[in-house]
Amino acid sequence: METTGASIGIGIIIAVYNDWVALDECLRSIAQQADAPSFAVFVVDDGSEQSAPENIQQWAGRFPLHIVRQSHAGISVARNRGIMAATEPVLLFVDADCRLRKNCLATLTSTIARSPQHDCFQLRLTGSGSTVVGRAEELRLATFQEHALQPDGRIRYLNTAGFAIRRARAQNRDGLFDPVAQRGEDTLLLANLMKRDELPLFVADAVVEHSISLSLIGCLGKDIRSAYLECKTYEMIDSKGVEIRITNRERLQLLGSMWKAASQPSIGRVAWVVVVGRQALQRIISLGYRWLRIGAIRSTRNVNRQR
Repeated sequence: METTGASIGIGIIIAVYNDWVALDECLRSIAQQADAPSFAVFVVDDGSEQSAPENIQQWAGRFPLHIVRQSHAGISVARNRGIMAATEPVLLFVDADCRLRKNCLATLTSTIARSPQHDCFQLRLTGSGSTVVGRAEELRLATFQEHALQPDGRIRYLNTAGFAIRRARAQNRDGLFDPVAQRGEDTLLLANLMKRDELPLFVADAVVEHSISLSLIGCLGKDIRSAYLECKTYEMIDSKGVEIRITNRERLQLLGSMWKAASQPSIGRVAWVVVVGRQALQRIISLGYRWLRIGAIRSTRNVNRQR
């Protein structure tokens, strides 16, 4: 018998750390899904300062909601804990600051039902155009996803703000996500898939909106904190012999494409400046980290020679 989208159950896994305000809006978007398949939501509280407040727990009256609390161990461990808790045949990872468009789940399950040859699915990500930071995020995501899309419909991109995988494929003795990776864990997962010649199928009509509540200064501060941790993850990726980073030529092409897209009144050139500024900051931190690592390795070698 042919499997339909409506018959595919989804376990939605959301790792949170003090993200209760943002999570409330995320759960609201899930409750408003049109023609939704059967689903359950698994919120993994990664050691937040307070447990889930009443307004979060009240969503259990609208759909099956399971709140799993653990000591603070990082997002990778939290997502692996969610995988263990969920029993549905498809697992969908989203972030607390994301909003699912009304037909997101229905479109995703319909695509999965029609694509038995695929195990991984990347949903389309977009930004919120209400602020300059949101418009910059929309510009960045749209351009990068277009660049990473392959002719066969798969995409050389993985972002767990909207990523689905068949449960059978996610079952791994060591966990789907490497617990050592504190940031960039989704890129590390992509590297593991690429090593096996796998890429997620892009589901263009299943849209997840990334809503950024931080100011530009707040985003830059978060970029600085995250970039250092991502550098460590990229070292792990490099050790696998998989090329993830885009070349300087590709980077220039992306910036050119963004500049053209920023001419639209709904985006604006200021958004382009914000994207370039944030990427330049991340690039500087990455290069600085590499220089420090090279310096540390040389110092260790010199000490060993002197012995």
